[in-house]
Amino acid sequence: MTATIERTTLTERPVSSSPVRLSLAPAGSVPGLLDGAWWPRSRDLARELPALTDALDVPWGRVTRVTVNPTHWPVIPRKVAVTGHTVHVGWFTDEQDPHKLILLSYARGRMDLLVIPPEAGVATAARLMSAAGAPGGLLTASGLMAGEDEALEGTEARHREEDWETDGGAAPAGRSPDRRRDATREG
Repeated sequence: MTATIERTTLTERPVSSSPVRLSLAPAGSVPGLLDGAWWPRSRDLARELPALTDALDVPWGRVTRVTVNPTHWPVIPRKVAVTGHTVHVGWFTDEQDPHKLILLSYARGRMDLLVIPPEAGVATAARLMSAAGAPGGLLTASGLMAGEDEALEGTEARHREEDWETDGGAAPAGRSPDRRRDATREG
């Protein structure tokens, strides 16, 4: 995916009326590689960032900068107008995990969030949000996403096997599939 850096002037964009989907590690817990997870509703940073920063301004402090990897963001604005201030947006291709968003605040420092793909299902997002906010977590954002992909592939393979067996795909014990076919021809 190619990212476009938006060079247009700032305009006030309406903030989504939907609540932000955010999960953070418990305050005072053992720090991990991630501080939580964010599940945006789209891949439009200019539309999604205001709700995220509004949710964090009071408990965490005013977000002043955000960095992303452009792999999953088609357009990256340089600045985003949020409630009462502007957030500067930067991007790094090689230095930053493509599934991570970094937030910076003068009051609190840095927060690293797993970005759950907007198209993820509710169950997948719930598992990832829980894992990303676990105290002392040692998995990176890409590590969590890879683990979820493997879990989904295993579940799908199990379902295919169960479907195959319930649809008559399994041969009875002691018979090969060819013998079963031959028996049906004879009868």
